Amino acid sequence: MADIPTSPAEIAAAWQRERPGTPTSSIEIVTPIWRLAKMFADDRARVLRAAGIDAATLDLLSVLRRSGPPYRLSTRELARRTLVTAGAISQRVARAERTGLIRRTPGGTARKSVLVTLTDEGHALIERSVDSVLGREASLVEGLAPEERATLVHLLDKLTADVRQRL
Repeated sequence: MADIPTSPAEIAAAWQRERPGTPTSSIEIVTPIWRLAKMFADDRARVLRAAGIDAATLDLLSVLRRSGPPYRLSTRELARRTLVTAGAISQRVARAERTGLIRRTPGGTARKSVLVTLTDEGHALIERSVDSVLGREASLVEGLAPEERATLVHLLDKLTADVRQRL
């Protein structure tokens, strides 16, 4: 039995050997991105479990915390800033409200407008959680020198913008 290719270069070479002409130029870029995304996601899930928060709640509380005092946004603005649907925001808000992390109030002039405010309990949880998550992720990228990180940030921004435009 032949060795199973594991590196992106080996995978690309195997496709070229088995199917000459197969477009493999993306494999050495996309495969490591997928692998890193999986590793980062799995590690983040472990950190979040230890901190007592799930990813959706972290996302919701983070957006509210980053908005600055009084840590209040409309559900429409939350949906825009988190890039999830209004229905998903509604579910996240309901769950966070049940656990005392946020408070909902009528939004004023707009009939269905709802404002979501971070409670003291929610503020304390996000303060603990964000340090755990971002501290861990900072440690995971320490293997790159600052100039390498800057280059990677630039290239990822460029690739993201190009892919977004194409999709």
